[in-house]
Amino acid sequence: MIYQNLALVTGANGHLGNSLVRLLLRKGIPVRGSVRNLKNNSSFEGLDCEMVQADITEKQSLIFAMQGVEVVYAVGAAFKLWAKDPQKEIYEVNLQGTKNLIEAAAESGVKKIVYVSSIAALNYAELPARENGGYNPDRRDMYYNSKNDGEKLAFELAKKYNIELVAVLPSAMIGEEAFGNLSVSYSIIKLILNKEIPVETKITLNWVDVKDVAEGCYLAAMKGRSGERYILANEKCTSIKQTTQIAQELFPELQIKLPVAVPKFILYFAAWLMETGSKFTGKAPLLTTKDIAMFSGLQQNFDISKARKELGFNPKNSVQTVKEAMLYLKANSDRLMKG
Repeated sequence: MIYQNLALVTGANGHLGNSLVRLLLRKGIPVRGSVRNLKNNSSFEGLDCEMVQADITEKQSLIFAMQGVEVVYAVGAAFKLWAKDPQKEIYEVNLQGTKNLIEAAAESGVKKIVYVSSIAALNYAELPARENGGYNPDRRDMYYNSKNDGEKLAFELAKKYNIELVAVLPSAMIGEEAFGNLSVSYSIIKLILNKEIPVETKITLNWVDVKDVAEGCYLAAMKGRSGERYILANEKCTSIKQTTQIAQELFPELQIKLPVAVPKFILYFAAWLMETGSKFTGKAPLLTTKDIAMFSGLQQNFDISKARKELGFNPKNSVQTVKEAMLYLKANSDRLMKG
């Protein structure tokens, strides 16, 4: 079937992808969603949305998915902060995926791409971090490297093939509803509610409602200037300790205790033990030495005035976002809080 203004959302069954599909449908935009496995479609039940199989590592599948598409929302990516082989499983997947996506768009006649990057691709040397501050010079994390290098590559290839491309850089997405598996960001809220963060790490997150990010992606397609980047986040970050305090106030009956401050060498030792165990189990550790080195004390504060002014982006405040996410997880505890 041929549609006018057809939009493709890659990674449609992810946390942001699913929210974006639903938002576009509410706005009357015909949507095609791509997923790696068509059997993984339970979260789309009842939606008037065409689903196709596509993988960012397979260019031909992207070309197929992009037939007749005007705007591509490039959401799909390897989003994980740990892997047994991070170079291969994270960095190479995201870089090759970006190359495949832009080349497929060029071959398919796509007019515009909203490229979902990350706040990982910002320079934190001066706070609040801004879009014009350049890219993150810290090269210790393969996911961060993939988002920095991937965004740069996306702009270079889009210019080469004369495709409009706008990059959006979201922070830690949670919210009042989740579809499919819990995201990495949601999992942190889950750990707090399950009393599984006993020690203070001084790690902060910049919480943002996933529905606001979905709206920001749509606004970027409508109003964003080609070649520009827009931060989709809140201005101020929230520490794990502060997030735990919100949980304490919201659920006093759970008797959640604040994380206890310990010397940094104990944190490093505990993280080293967790990493060592992960080499045998294959499961991501709760904490890594790199997490402490890179993120302990880092204030993820942003100047979002550009997105506010040019796109009309207006996110819900982070405290309300955290409360709604916690209430959702608690209300769906039988399904979401185990494991």
